[in-house]
Amino acid sequence: MNDMGRFRQAVVAWAAGGAEASGAGASARKLAAGVGLRTVVLVEGGSDQVAVEALAARHGRNLDDEGVSVVPLGGATSIGRFVDLCGPQGLDVRLAGLCDVAEERFFRRALERAGIGSGLTADGLESLGFYMCDADLEDELIRALGADVIQEVVREQGELRAFRTFQNQPAQRERTVEQHLHRFMGTHSGRKAQYAQELVASLDLDRTPPPLERLLAHL
Repeated sequence: MNDMGRFRQAVVAWAAGGAEASGAGASARKLAAGVGLRTVVLVEGGSDQVAVEALAARHGRNLDDEGVSVVPLGGATSIGRFVDLCGPQGLDVRLAGLCDVAEERFFRRALERAGIGSGLTADGLESLGFYMCDADLEDELIRALGADVIQEVVREQGELRAFRTFQNQPAQRERTVEQHLHRFMGTHSGRKAQYAQELVASLDLDRTPPPLERLLAHL
């Protein structure tokens, strides 16, 4: 793990609080200075981090080398703590982010409370570098790639039989194949991140989901 990876671990531990928070905060500050941290990108989970970094790599960019750290929140409701620690009252670096449309209110409130904008609308959030997925990143990628391409990716991952078994479950029979794919990606721990990597690798860059494309351009 490089120093940017250690920074991510430290800031997550710092945000979690508890007995280790003070030491984690000191480590995060030291590492932020050492890596030349200039931007923290706040995303909801690990699969979002993987997708952002993978798309950057497809454009020949290494965000760590650019001083950009993509930090997973472990859930949108934690956003306020991370904004406090990394924003104007903490590390005082530029913030950006990616969230599901249903979680926009948590991001908006956290930014406004920190004094980063007021009366924020969706356009206002985008002007600050925060972009919303409709409904989430998996849905965005499914629409961009199409069900046939994604099923081919599932086959390449050796999981087509498992997917067909999943589709035949009684609870799934009235759903569309796109809904099947979305739910299948979340059935095992780590599967969302696995497919985020593979789907971005299969993406026609001309069809990049707008929230991802705009976030990368902002960075």
